[in-house]
Amino acid sequence: MISAPDSVAVEAVDAARAALVAEVGADVVGEHLSVGSESEGAATHHFGCLQAGYPGWVWGVTVAHADGQDGVTIDEIVLLPGDEAITAPEWVPWRDRIQPGDLSPGDLLPADEDDPRLVPTYLVGQRPDDDEVEVVEEVGLGRARVLSMEGRDLAAQRWYDGDQGPDVPLAQSAPGRCGGCGFLVRLEGPLSTMFGVCANEYANDDGRVVALDHGCGAHSEAQLRKKQLPPPMPDHVFDTVSRDDLEEF
Repeated sequence: MISAPDSVAVEAVDAARAALVAEVGADVVGEHLSVGSESEGAATHHFGCLQAGYPGWVWGVTVAHADGQDGVTIDEIVLLPGDEAITAPEWVPWRDRIQPGDLSPGDLLPADEDDPRLVPTYLVGQRPDDDEVEVVEEVGLGRARVLSMEGRDLAAQRWYDGDQGPDVPLAQSAPGRCGGCGFLVRLEGPLSTMFGVCANEYANDDGRVVALDHGCGAHSEAQLRKKQLPPPMPDHVFDTVSRDDLEEF
């Protein structure tokens, strides 16, 4: 049940203003804007804020009226953002803000202990031909964690949808796909069915992971069309009219 506004608290504009001026100074206090009931015997008065750098903000002064008392007491004075106030954007944790390419030399980006992209090596991994070699190299002596299936799938989707995937203009206009290019270095493990590494120093993607159905104009089997070839040199002309000056020596 909502209690009725306390008339003494609601009408205590002068008392609220006096307390506000005493706290922040008269120069930054504007006109009385509104009043709202907080609870039984309490109300908040709103005054315009004239403080430089705070357009659209308002002062809030909460007053309380106790039964049997003629006046009010001041509960709190706060600065509140109005509908047109300039406020800071919603805070986002740094891990959610960071983007690929943001790391500078010396920066650290540790993976969480419960990162779903990683699992202990003894649970899953890219197995070589000899499982015993993997155990010796990885467990205790090598990597503590390797890609989980979820981490591998996320990487594959990110690469496939990126600039080295099949849907970019470079690939759409290519004469061939990376899967048939002699400059492609094959990967090992599950990702090898969809990706390789470009080893053509003249290609845009040299040294990068590319989808097998990506492509570019530097394909090993690319050939110029006839209209793209330089014009042939004309035949040599044998001059039978004038005398060769070299014959005089």
